[in-house]
Amino acid sequence: MKLKTLREAVLEANLELVRRGLVLFTFGNASGFDRASGLIVIKPSGVAYDQLTPADLVITDLAGQVVEGTLRPSSDLATHRALYAEFEGVNGVVHTHSRYATAWAQAGVEIPCLGTTHADYFRGPIPATRCMQACEIEAQYEWNTGRLIAERFRELDALATPAVLVSGHAPFCWGRSVKDAAHTAVIVEELAHMAYLTLAIRADVGGISEALRDKHFLRKHGANAYYGQQGYDSNLSNKE
Repeated sequence: MKLKTLREAVLEANLELVRRGLVLFTFGNASGFDRASGLIVIKPSGVAYDQLTPADLVITDLAGQVVEGTLRPSSDLATHRALYAEFEGVNGVVHTHSRYATAWAQAGVEIPCLGTTHADYFRGPIPATRCMQACEIEAQYEWNTGRLIAERFRELDALATPAVLVSGHAPFCWGRSVKDAAHTAVIVEELAHMAYLTLAIRADVGGISEALRDKHFLRKHGANAYYGQQGYDSNLSNKE
């Protein structure tokens, strides 16, 4: 069985989406990319999460050809492929239909940076794409979804802004590993929910200042970051 360790990581990421309440039934998918071999490990299409084993996961190449597995890969494979091809350093992609992030995506509205919790993870809003054109939907829809995301990120650093809202659809998140991508998906849903509640309380609220935003982002992600402990998995740590 190829890529045993990556298979296990991808399975765990998919199950984490279930544990965190980010997917229902067979919604959503997570994949991991092994850049050394150029192979992708992804959830099979339409298989219940509680039935998944590492052996059920499908391995494809970057062109989408199945290398190992008897099940059909996720219908969103082409979007994952497009993101791996476009974003250097991204080795994990997660797609969910989590409630609040999907609501923002359906509205086609970016999630504004309203507070320091958001700024701990994103140095600005979580962007939304433009709406897809009919020709993009009718031919190679999933691949064109990935190209749409890449278009939105022409002037953005994908690793500094590791998520997007596909207008009318739902969020896609990514990271240096599939574990990082799943962690980001959890954070995006929480930020979407907090932004919704904040705007319900005060519709004319502005975002936080650039100084406060940058302080919170850079203390965690900047060249001179001082948040956390060296060698400690920050995905398991508390916020402060």
